[in-house]
Amino acid sequence: MLRTLARIPDLSGLRVDAASGRLLGARQLSSPNCDERPAGQAPELLVVHGISLPPGEFGGPWIDALFTNNLPPDGHPYFATVAGLRVSAHLLVRRDGSAVQYVPFHRRAWHAGASRWRGRERCNDYSIGIELEGTDATPYAPAQYGVLAHVVAELCNAYPSLSPDAVVGHSDVAPGRKSDPGIAFDWPLLRSLVHYGLEVRAA
Repeated sequence: MLRTLARIPDLSGLRVDAASGRLLGARQLSSPNCDERPAGQAPELLVVHGISLPPGEFGGPWIDALFTNNLPPDGHPYFATVAGLRVSAHLLVRRDGSAVQYVPFHRRAWHAGASRWRGRERCNDYSIGIELEGTDATPYAPAQYGVLAHVVAELCNAYPSLSPDAVVGHSDVAPGRKSDPGIAFDWPLLRSLVHYGLEVRAA
């Protein structure tokens, strides 16, 4: 874990502002693919996703374009299959650890689709969706684990309805339909980093 921590960028500027639902220090790019949560519903679940556009390629403007409905169908053969989707996430963490926020945390992002968690359907209603730039079988970058763990701890502090134990993958809420963040995602590392961060805050 200490080796991973040594490769994490400075996180001091990343802070959750519960009043605005913003991750301060993240690049802000508004997605139209969101709406209000059900009345009185606070976020209770964190869903981790994996995404790359085109599949297996990293960098470039295409994830931003997808989440803002600006993906050109003729920009790549794969784009024609997804350009009409109306999807988003609250946050994207790129390979270098940089963060982009598309939807305020108190609003409902359209990230989980048909989904269920512990017998409860419509996970978008009560979850926060965080995308990691990657693929199911490609190891995620140390910077991504560090930023994700920091953001999870920040969200748990900002929203008492959240818990570090309520962090799942897209595959957990849509089994058989989705496989991300995939076999390459190191859940024990994430959980150890989150608990380490919470312990440091409490000390």
